[in-house]
Amino acid sequence: MSGDYAIGGMAFDGHVRGIAVVTTDLVGELQRRHQTWPVVSAALGRTVSAGAMMGMMMKSDRDRLTIQVRGDGPIGQIVVDADALGHVRGYVDNPAVDLPLNNQGKLDVAAAVGKGTLDVVKDLGLKEPYRGSVRLVSGELGDDFTYYLTVSEQVPSAVGVGVLVDRDATILHSGGFIIQMMPGAEESLITELEQRIQEAPPVTKQMEAGAGPEEMLFRILGEDFTIHHRQELAFRCHCSRERTEATLKSLGEEELTNLIEEQRKAEVICHFCNEAYQFSREELEFLREKVDGES
Repeated sequence: MSGDYAIGGMAFDGHVRGIAVVTTDLVGELQRRHQTWPVVSAALGRTVSAGAMMGMMMKSDRDRLTIQVRGDGPIGQIVVDADALGHVRGYVDNPAVDLPLNNQGKLDVAAAVGKGTLDVVKDLGLKEPYRGSVRLVSGELGDDFTYYLTVSEQVPSAVGVGVLVDRDATILHSGGFIIQMMPGAEESLITELEQRIQEAPPVTKQMEAGAGPEEMLFRILGEDFTIHHRQELAFRCHCSRERTEATLKSLGEEELTNLIEEQRKAEVICHFCNEAYQFSREELEFLREKVDGES
């Protein structure tokens, strides 16, 4: 049973939006499934928290988004899927990366991610998905999501995300917040909130001290913050044996024949959840017959 959740609400007469999440169980689930090493868990977990919060911003229950962090660092690509119902999944190209700590004595996420782009694809039920893309400004990911929301979506924002990894690679804490300025916010309010955000301890320090999403937002926005929405968060993958069969059928008769003759079986592993689907020779031959019949 996951204890992860997100909250969202408004402050200062609707001029400021706040969203915050705890994603400890979610990131722990991904760490177990993908066996991510600490610096990779930190990078994936920060992206998961941002994805969960951005999922909460979407208007329809059917809306979903995919985040792709494509850096030139050793972990390769980070991919996170989230929807408006709090379902999140994710993976990285290279889960086993070990780097020296950075000069602050912390996991060097920036070096692991490297330079590149942050892309967000939103499926809003329209003919074409919405696509936004920005360059990575730091690789620390909190700064990069701040830059994306401010530049690509044109909403002045501040994003704080953090993951605390134990010595045995398990996840102790993971979470984050997004503060956004709505149209009409006065410059003095923006300056005041920037100061409060700078003075707030890092997300994981707050969580270590027992803070949840509510406390993180009240610390920055004060008692004026009103919670409008609470959303449970959970890992969920869309893969299934039926979908995997459809993928194999899409290879076509010739490719299936090659697979049957050369491998005599097939194993298809889902990127997102690491679930392995096994197909015997007989099952592959049956799929080939179905392809032949449909054509």
